[in-house]
Amino acid sequence: MHRLSQLLLPTERQPPADAEALSHQLMVRAGLVRQLGSGLWSWMPAGWRIHQKVVDIIREEMDAAGAQELSLPVLQPRELWEKTGRDQIHELFKLEDRKGSEMVLAMTHEEAVTTHVAQIVKSYRELPFTLYQVQTKERDEPRPRAGILRTREFVMKDAYSFDRDDAGLDASYEAQTAAYAKIYDRCGVRWYRVESDVGMMGGAGAHEYMAPCAAGEDDIVLAEGYAANVEVATTTPSPAVVVEPIGAPEPVETPDAKTIERLAELLGIDASATMKAVAVVGPEGLVLVLLRGDDTVQETKLANALGGTHRPATEEEIAAAIGPAGYLGPIEMADPGTTVLLDLAVGDTEHVVGANKAGVHLRGVQPGRDFQARRVDVRAAKAGDTVDGKPVEIVPAIEVGNIFKLGTKYTEALGATFLDEDGKRQPIIMGCYGIGPARIVASTAEQCGDERGIAWPKAIAPWQVHVAGLGKPGSPEAEAAAKLAATLDQAGFEVILDDRAGGAGEKLTDAELLGCPLRLVVGRRTLERGEAEAQRRRGSVELDPISLDDPVPAVRAHLAAAP
Repeated sequence: MHRLSQLLLPTERQPPADAEALSHQLMVRAGLVRQLGSGLWSWMPAGWRIHQKVVDIIREEMDAAGAQELSLPVLQPRELWEKTGRDQIHELFKLEDRKGSEMVLAMTHEEAVTTHVAQIVKSYRELPFTLYQVQTKERDEPRPRAGILRTREFVMKDAYSFDRDDAGLDASYEAQTAAYAKIYDRCGVRWYRVESDVGMMGGAGAHEYMAPCAAGEDDIVLAEGYAANVEVATTTPSPAVVVEPIGAPEPVETPDAKTIERLAELLGIDASATMKAVAVVGPEGLVLVLLRGDDTVQETKLANALGGTHRPATEEEIAAAIGPAGYLGPIEMADPGTTVLLDLAVGDTEHVVGANKAGVHLRGVQPGRDFQARRVDVRAAKAGDTVDGKPVEIVPAIEVGNIFKLGTKYTEALGATFLDEDGKRQPIIMGCYGIGPARIVASTAEQCGDERGIAWPKAIAPWQVHVAGLGKPGSPEAEAAAKLAATLDQAGFEVILDDRAGGAGEKLTDAELLGCPLRLVVGRRTLERGEAEAQRRRGSVELDPISLDDPVPAVRAHLAAAP
């Protein structure tokens, strides 16, 4: 049993001035976390209990899935990261030791674990296996935000599977997928498994686990039987409004029509009957990207289409290769060799597009007939789209985990091979699987928070039962509350007792902030009846009173019914 009089629980009446996310506000107010510096957060005792309950669930499910726990150093030689080409990642902390040796602080552990496997595994008989750890990570995050959601130091569970072939990787991937579903369900967080971009991890495929909430920094696209990150979502747009064909491109004066909105208004047409032109500089130079006028570019999709990073072209670069900014199009470009990409959503009908002359557009421009382009999917999904005829919903969400089919990206770079049944050397096939315990905690706070505090799911609540006596220390109410707490503690419940000298208002307010599933209050009137008032924190549900003479059966029943 824990006593609030002895617990370091620095509750606050007001949230931090810079706190925008609900989880940031409530976790600070509840005394669960404290900030040490930009992107650096300390977990207070009650908060750490919540975090570690999540970790315990993760460990149980990883062990049940057959993964083996180990621990790898956070401080690593930079040369390992040079071998994989990841030492140039901007968010990677880089430093030198006193001898001048170059080191890094790991933000993930593919290099370290693969190096050990390369030293140890020799034969196909030693495969497959999966390793995992719960370890601190460091990330030179440029824009820390939302309390514990985006930080520079955090704890992560990262697992790595090692297989002989793609079929083995598929089996390992599915085992982790099943374990992840159990983890999130047990923690009580609402989640979706969505298709995602492989990003800097590389590999053949990836999924993210997303918890929908207002503070989410990603958008996910949902439809019946479909879920994907907006970075990779492929949806069907609403039908375009087709203009009457005229048979060939024809110039039309459009003064001061540098935006799609102004162009559509000037010509009296729908924005979907126009083509939007975006000029960027990618790995192979300047590229003109064309979309439906009512669409926008999805940057990750565009990067994948270009095969690397890109930036907006300058007005000087645009003028030299295409034409004046605001009036760009694929016909009569200054440099006819300029690469043109055309989004898949642009239909093979006539559109209005820039004429590469100031104040002039062309109507009657038809892809394929009047210009050639490489078809790509670069549009961002939006409300009104469908998937297989079913409407999509776009919601903000927090990424609480991810899984990747890495293939041989790291094993080839670090020499992790094995001899197969025919004595031939083959690269080991890898997968990696990450979960952020702090992100599960923050997502749960977002989903289960209200103006009074956080209603924690019972699986990860700091304590199961919060007992408060509404009398001063030594009063009959306080003594009865202490006896009740001791009885429940002896029966195996996790109990926090508010035995402080504060008034009823302070005690009940802190109980709401802390958010234990069941609150029991002993006051003068309830004591006269031999009872404790009972309330379920989720939804502030008033329950039948608890008998002080025999409280255990009723408490057990109330907790069994709690979410």
